[in-house]
Amino acid sequence: MILLDTNALIWLDQGHPRARRLRRPHLRLFVSPACLFELQILHETGRIRVRNGDPFSLSADERWALDDPPSVTWFAYAADLAWTRDPFDRLIAAHGRLREWRVATADPVMLEHLGPRRTFEL
Repeated sequence: MILLDTNALIWLDQGHPRARRLRRPHLRLFVSPACLFELQILHETGRIRVRNGDPFSLSADERWALDDPPSVTWFAYAADLAWTRDPFDRLIAAHGRLREWRVATADPVMLEHLGPRRTFEL
C-alpha cells in the first residue's frame, strides 16, 4: 500500500514523468484528506490550478482511493513528528505511519526522516 504525498498526487494526476513508478497496476494507491486540504490551500493562494476548481474532486479518481484514518489517533501520531514544522508533511507522514504504508514522495526531508522502509521514493 502506498500513500501519495501532495506532489506525488499532482504528478500522477498530470502524467508527470516523476510519477512513472506509481503507474504500475499492482500498486494500491491511497490519498490522505490532508493532501486534499493542502491542494485546496495551494489552489486558493494561486500556487496551483486544479481541474474543476475543486481539489476534493480528485478523491473520486479510480487510480487511487481516499483513506479516512481516525482523527484522534492520526493527530497523536502527527504530534510525535517534531522533525518538520510543515503541518501537511506531519499529517501525511503520520497517516502513513498509522496505516503502516509507504509514503510516495520526493521530499528529501521526508525521505531522510521516514527512511527507505516507510517511503516510496520518486
